[in-house]
Amino acid sequence: MERKVFQLGDIVEMKKQHPCGTNRWEVIRMGMDIRIRCEGCKHSVLIPRAEFEKKLRKVLVSKQAEEAKPDNEK
Repeated sequence: MERKVFQLGDIVEMKKQHPCGTNRWEVIRMGMDIRIRCEGCKHSVLIPRAEFEKKLRKVLVSKQAEEAKPDNEK
């Protein structure tokens, strides 16, 4: 099974949406447990890494991809 790649600061979509109605979460802490914050109501949840990887649907916005963009603003 392919391991899902995510990192600190990524915006992810989970299999079930939050009761506030949004399904966008920001990864704000990584370790044995993952802390994610709801983009809608700012509620945060701490879940074990194995459970997070099982419930993760996809990475919507990767911080790594944003950092790779050239900065044209001056």
